[in-house]
Formats: sequence, structure tokens, C-alpha cells
Amino acid sequence: MALENNQSLSSIESTSRERGTLAIDLGSSTTVVAFQGKNDQAIKLVDLNPISRIPGEVPTLIWMSPKIEKQVLFGHQLQQVSIHEKINPYFICDFKRWIGAPIKPNNWNCHLLPEEAGELFLKEIWSRIPNQFDIERLVLTAPIETYKNYRKWLYKVCRQLKVKEIALVDEPTAAAIGAGQTGGAKLLVMDIGGSTIDISMVLLEGGEGYSEPIAQLLRFDGKDLGEESKQVLRCAKVIGKAGVRLGGRDLDRWITNHLHPDCQNNEIFLNAAEILKCKLSDESLSDTKTITEKVMLSEQDDCKEMSLSRVELEDLIISKGLLKVLDNVLEKTLAKGRSNGCELEDLSGVIIVGGGAKMPLIKRWFQKKILPAQLLTPPPIEAVAIGALSLTPGVSIKDILTKGVCLRCWEQKSKKHIWHPLFLPGQPWPTSKPLEIILASSKENQEEIELRIADYDSDGSNEIVYINGMPTIKETSSEVSQVPWESTPLLIQLRSPINSGEDCIKLNFSIDYNCNLLVEVIDIKDGELIVKENLGVLR
Repeated sequence: MALENNQSLSSIESTSRERGTLAIDLGSSTTVVAFQGKNDQAIKLVDLNPISRIPGEVPTLIWMSPKIEKQVLFGHQLQQVSIHEKINPYFICDFKRWIGAPIKPNNWNCHLLPEEAGELFLKEIWSRIPNQFDIERLVLTAPIETYKNYRKWLYKVCRQLKVKEIALVDEPTAAAIGAGQTGGAKLLVMDIGGSTIDISMVLLEGGEGYSEPIAQLLRFDGKDLGEESKQVLRCAKVIGKAGVRLGGRDLDRWITNHLHPDCQNNEIFLNAAEILKCKLSDESLSDTKTITEKVMLSEQDDCKEMSLSRVELEDLIISKGLLKVLDNVLEKTLAKGRSNGCELEDLSGVIIVGGGAKMPLIKRWFQKKILPAQLLTPPPIEAVAIGALSLTPGVSIKDILTKGVCLRCWEQKSKKHIWHPLFLPGQPWPTSKPLEIILASSKENQEEIELRIADYDSDGSNEIVYINGMPTIKETSSEVSQVPWESTPLLIQLRSPINSGEDCIKLNFSIDYNCNLLVEVIDIKDGELIVKENLGVLR
């Protein structure tokens, strides 16, 4: 279904109560809110006045008054806040990137933690949904890099919302489907957001006489809707993807540090740098023309200037190593695609979404790298929300793991414990059949076995580290790493003591539709099931 031909975006005019699906794409700088009626082809951008800047777009900002108890402003309401009040810890922005991140920023000194700010922001959006809408399903999006922890956070927040169904799709998958491609298309999508860069290769099944994909969404609480649906399941499959925690806000920091090094963490300067960056992304602008943005430091006209030309901006970005990072992420995505039988020449099209999609340097780099594939240009800001809605009531998404998973086992040859890979990065899920592992006893008269699980990753990549508050790109070597899960290991009681080296149990591992790692433990001697357990969520 082509976006430009069959889907229209409009502000809400109807006064009648409509049943349908709401999509919220929480972004680092802008959050998109869109609605689609149950039997309606049109997608509507929801006006949440006074917090939305324009219908469907809410600046991802929070301000809490240091003087008036419980006074909180959101999004576009922050225009009411005077310049000198837009300071930490009461002015809160850029929190999405840190939700679920394993390491929090050293310079985070806001009044709320990132997860607390995100929860407050999402609940404010939900509370302002016009009463004319009867929301039957809520669709949310999540970044790849922190998907596992981000999902846990969203689950906790959304359990309190009164809505029948809640679904989650990762942002690159939603963006690909938001481009409106027909069944059978193979797409490459790059999403440059405020805090992350993700590149994915996606296959939309169907075409060649087969029915078009019909989205089959999964409930966020783990219930598989595919078991109840009378429709034939067809899948949109992600066959390769990679990402890095670097985005538009980091470019703003580079600009600010370049022009005013003493103000690199000042939100007023960062916001001015963002405006300057957007103006320099206008393709009609001459490369050498200098643009100046004034930074008001007080209400008494005390101001500084930020001046930059496009060629200077591009030189700065290149010197910081952004294109090298993009090369690395793209190559990792293409390598995973090739391992799944898809070459660059097989692509039906290439999509760039997110705020960074407007930058001429990024477009030129991408067009050069993806030849001879065709570049597609859906609306860069709304594309992810559109795709999320297009997946409802939809096709179940068969995705791939960005990180693998391994099991701690006893190796007879070396007489020590090792980490044995179960599912490697790039493994599609849900799995079509279980992975069988047979374990032997490691000692005489063993009565129990402990199952320890760890994340498994073997890719070299670019690490984003903060040096004196500045995002800096650091190349990492290609080494295998294992990070044990924090959850309590599964302790299996054997039915009878086992001698050293003797096979005792068979483990059947699988990944379900919610990316849960499941295991069935079967006694080798009698074939009886000992236990069936959900070990936790992957990715």
C-alpha cells in the first residue's frame, strides 16, 4: 500500500467517537502520535493542544517548577518558560536515549531519572488523547540498541493504562513498513534519530500472486494473537540489522563544542545548535553560505551567536568519524543480510527516516553506498508511527536477534565450564523448531544441574564514550564476549544421582513470539518432562 497514494495524514476534525488504534513513537526530540480508525484507511495525526507543536508532533520536553508544587509542563507548553528557567534539574530533555541503557550519563543531573521522565511523558500524552477516540489497541515503538530493557520499562509503564491490547514494534521495522511497500519487497532502512542510528534489512513477504502482508500484532503482556486469528499469518522479516548509540543530539553537542566549548552541556546552546543544523539541511541553501543563530542568554537581550556554513558543518561531522560509524553499521547489516541470502542488488528500495534523513551529507553518503538500489523518501518524522499503525491488526513480525545467547556447560575434554552458544546474532525469531542440547554430569553422584544463561556477542563495533561530556567515537576490537544474565539461574533437580560424564538431561531451547527464551528439560532415561520454563526476554 503506497503511502503517497493510499494513506493520508490529517488533523482531527471528527466529533464522533471512533474505535481504532493509537500509535506513539517516543522520539529523542519529537514524539509522534497518530490514530487509525478500525475500518479506516486514513491515518490521522492527533492534536494534543497545548503540548503538541503541530498536530501529531509533541516536543519531547518536560519542565518541573522549582517553586510551585506539582506544576509540570510538557512539550510545546515549555514556550511559557522563561529562558533563565530552562536549566537543569527542572528542564528535562534527551531522556529517551538513556531509558534502558546499561550505563547512565555522568552529567545527568535532572530532577527525574530518564525512566521516570519517560513514564511521566507517556502518561501525559495518554491523558490528553481526545475523548472522541475509543482506543482498542496501543502500538509503541522501541529502539534496537536497548530493546530488551526498554521493553521491560514499557511493560511496567503500560500495565497501568486501560486499553485492551498493547503491542511493540522496533523502530526500523516500523519505518520500513511505513514506506508502504508491497509484498515481496526487500528493503534497507536507515533510521537516524536523536539518540540512535539503526540500519535494517527487511523482507515483506507476499507478492507474485500471493496475498499481501496482513499485520498480526502481539499483545505486550505476552498473549499471542496469532493463535486466535482466523487469518493466514504472513510475516515481515528483518533479515539483517545493526545499530549504534549515536544520533542527532550528539551532532548538536559537536556543533556547540566547536563554536562555544564552554557551553557544550548548556541546553539553550544545544537547542540553538539543533535549529542551526536543521537550517543547514535545506538543500536549496548554498554550501558556503553562513547561517547565524542567536542564543538568548537572558531576557535583557544578552545573547551570543552561533555561525556555521554547511561545508563547515560537514567537515566537522566527518572529522568526528560519523561516516566511519555509518560504514561500520551498514557493513554489519549487509553482512547479516548476505548470511540470510540477500545481497544489496536484491533490494527493492532503500529508506532513510528520522531527523538525520534531511541532512545532505547523509543522503549523499547513503546514495553512494546503496547503488544501484532506489532511494525511497517517506515522511521522515511520521514514517515510524505510520508503519506501526500499518502493522495493525497485522502480520506477526519475524525479527532477528541483535545479540546471541549462550549456556554455561561443563566440557569433559578441558575439565572446566565453558559458554556454549545457543542462538547467535542474526537468529530469526520466533524459532520454527527447538534447539536440542544434551548435558552430562560434571561430577560423581550429581543430584542437580544449574542452568546459567548469558548474552553472547562476537561483532567488532564502534563504541560511543563520553569524554568530558562530549560523545566520542571509539573503535572496538572483534572479540567474543559473554554477559551473564542477572536473573537467578534455573536449578534442575535430577530424579536420581548421576555418575560423572553420564548423559542426564535433554534441553529443548526455543524463542517464542515475544522473544522469550523457553526451555524444556527432559530426563534422558525415561523421556519424561522434568520442567518447562521461561528463562527471560532476549535481545
